[in-house]
Amino acid sequence: MVAASKLRRAQENVETARPYSDKLGDILNNLSVSFSGQDNAPELLVGNGNDKSHLLIVATSERGLCGGFNTSIVKLVKEHISQLKEEGKAVKLIIIGKKGKELLQRDFGQEIINIYDFSEVKDIGFIEAEKVAENILSLFEEGKFDICNLYFAKFESVLSQAPICQKLIPFDIELEVEKEKEKEKDIENICYEYEPDEEDILKELLPKNLSVQILRALLENVASEFGARLTAMDNATRNASDMIDDLTITYNRSRQASITSELIEIISGAEAL
Repeated sequence: MVAASKLRRAQENVETARPYSDKLGDILNNLSVSFSGQDNAPELLVGNGNDKSHLLIVATSERGLCGGFNTSIVKLVKEHISQLKEEGKAVKLIIIGKKGKELLQRDFGQEIINIYDFSEVKDIGFIEAEKVAENILSLFEEGKFDICNLYFAKFESVLSQAPICQKLIPFDIELEVEKEKEKEKDIENICYEYEPDEEDILKELLPKNLSVQILRALLENVASEFGARLTAMDNATRNASDMIDDLTITYNRSRQASITSELIEIISGAEAL
């Protein structure tokens, strides 16, 4: 009941954040096309040229009782970690949420470099996302990693939450260029003019994009968590009701057998007399 009451608001927050996140991605997409393959492109856009060290941001819930919500995200993370280690890559983890820590601490405790606990935060907002983004930026500037991926559950419906991996650093130019080409086929005569120049705008928007994408992931996670908890508790209630029905039938049968046995003993004693 609590999850059901909170789910609607969480879903509204997600639906509000998605258009802003998508539009910011479209702007970066349009700007990144002109910098593709150039030497003066920002490192947040094209990377530092290496892929030896990977930073994985794992967003999970702070509480349990939400079915396979956390395990599905962690399963995807473990698969990617195994794949990266087979390729000889170094892996580092930043975990958001207590449940992610509990599920990854045992196998990958040495790779965890930071853990964020937002259990005391009533409503996840931009401030929390910005804290994580600032940490990522400082680590990237110090050369602690080359590629950064974000793992979370995308809210599709109350019954469906899909764990996904989103690349944060570098900006996924190839995918965005394909999207841009598709848009250009539909609208060929649109020309964008930017003030100040494109390089300055990218330096300002790329760090902000990190915060926005992390915020969207956290909001997606909140809605997915409530949806998963609502489904899990509904299934638990249904299973408990079925168990009560089965136990009631078993009890009634045992009681009837006991009564029948007592009646037989009484009748047998009466006949013996």
